[in-house]
Amino acid sequence: MGATVSKANAYSNQIDKAAILEQHTVLVKRIAYHLLARLPASVIVDDLIQSGMIGLLEAANNFDSSKGASFETFAGIRIRGAMLDEIRRGDWTPRSVHKNSRTIADAINTLETELGRDVTDAEVAERLELSLSEYHQILSEVNAGKIIGIEDLGVNEDAISFSEDVEVNTPHEEFEQVVFKKALTECISTLPEREALVLSLYYDEELNLREIGQVLDVSESRVSQIHSQAMHRLKGRMQSWQN
Repeated sequence: MGATVSKANAYSNQIDKAAILEQHTVLVKRIAYHLLARLPASVIVDDLIQSGMIGLLEAANNFDSSKGASFETFAGIRIRGAMLDEIRRGDWTPRSVHKNSRTIADAINTLETELGRDVTDAEVAERLELSLSEYHQILSEVNAGKIIGIEDLGVNEDAISFSEDVEVNTPHEEFEQVVFKKALTECISTLPEREALVLSLYYDEELNLREIGQVLDVSESRVSQIHSQAMHRLKGRMQSWQN
């Protein structure tokens, strides 16, 4: 009798997981296409979706409703994490792009320290001895190869989401998230208005680059450049979180 009940429970769990996977496939695809909008054409969306489905399955196996987070919030974190792991496993970005990214962040930070204010594209380009078009091209290459993400500031990308029900594992992590959010919010508020708006629309409203371009009435490539420069500026201003 006990064995029969155990088999029935196992079968029921399989049905539940299959239902969860089916119900949240749209969430996996939405996250995949959101990430794809900032990745090179060489990245295949089906690979992201496959990794995301694995993340969704792990979420279904590990979700604990007593922690207070909704399943969709919990699953979204796991899905995006699985996709980011897949992306990191295949680093297609040339070393020169990584080097250019560091050079830009350093130049922005140095100039802003010297001048005590936000610096313009033209000023950064001049410091790097580049034409404005060359500088914009490098920003686009960094964005296409590997956008500087929130995780590069010292805490994972989910910290920029201002949802109150994101799960944290320990009191230390919870404290770190709270302090980081405060520092990040203050730092974003000091950015030039357009850069702050792009970050808000991208991370908070979850619009892709094309949609943000429609809001701002600029090209998708220009949004990519604005986003890239904003993240380089943030990286320079939040160096204490990277040390």
